[in-house]
Amino acid sequence: MQSSRPVGISPVPLYTQIKEIIRKHILDGTYQPHAQIPAESALSSLFDVSRITIRQALNDLQKEGMIFKIPGKGTFVSKPKAFQQLTQLEGFSEAMSRMGHEIYNQVLSHKTLIAPDTVAQRLNLTTGIEVTEIQRIRHLNREPLSLEITYLPLSIGERLRKENLASRDIFLILENDYGIELGHADLQIDATLADEATSGALRIDEGAALLRLERLTHTSAGAPIDFEYLYFRGDAFQYRLQIARHAAGGNASTGNQHADTYPDR
Repeated sequence: MQSSRPVGISPVPLYTQIKEIIRKHILDGTYQPHAQIPAESALSSLFDVSRITIRQALNDLQKEGMIFKIPGKGTFVSKPKAFQQLTQLEGFSEAMSRMGHEIYNQVLSHKTLIAPDTVAQRLNLTTGIEVTEIQRIRHLNREPLSLEITYLPLSIGERLRKENLASRDIFLILENDYGIELGHADLQIDATLADEATSGALRIDEGAALLRLERLTHTSAGAPIDFEYLYFRGDAFQYRLQIARHAAGGNASTGNQHADTYPDR
């Protein structure tokens, strides 16, 4: 890395300036994923600052997930996480393909079963009715990224049997092929740990961190049509959201504002 010394007279702390310079070199490819970053002593000489300042900059980058440290070996560049913006109801493949990622879906099962109580409740179906369950592993750039378990009314699920779910989003099929206009989704996000089945499907250690999403998608008329559990690898994916201080229209008096921003498939 060529020397890019921080501005000597600046209201921005030196460690922050150095952090941004190192970040820039990571993002522009000067430092490739898993490449080793020079030692604190080398960076201290490069930027002509104390090692304490360098350590502060590196600690911040580590907290952000940009780098990781291996005791006794050094500091390395983290593999960048794929991400999806939570700005609209959009298919996962749509979002990832637009950013140049390669998407492939591995269909594990497509079966009919009695709706679990939670599924029947979410889809507003009679208890004991049959539904379709589809389990898929979503691959991003040829690596397993998420395990998705989808529940649909039987009439829709049976039609999907003839579709190529390995390469197409269910959302796009519903809208473009079946003429079902989608409206909004209700989303809950939490964290969980990979069990034996999930760890095997995603090729991660049992007990590894997962991002768990529970999503209920409605048609434009408000009818629930698609309920699913999504398990994303915590080391490989993130959702991003930009939020405003006040809702559009300037109504800041209510403390229970709702934003229609949902991730997708």
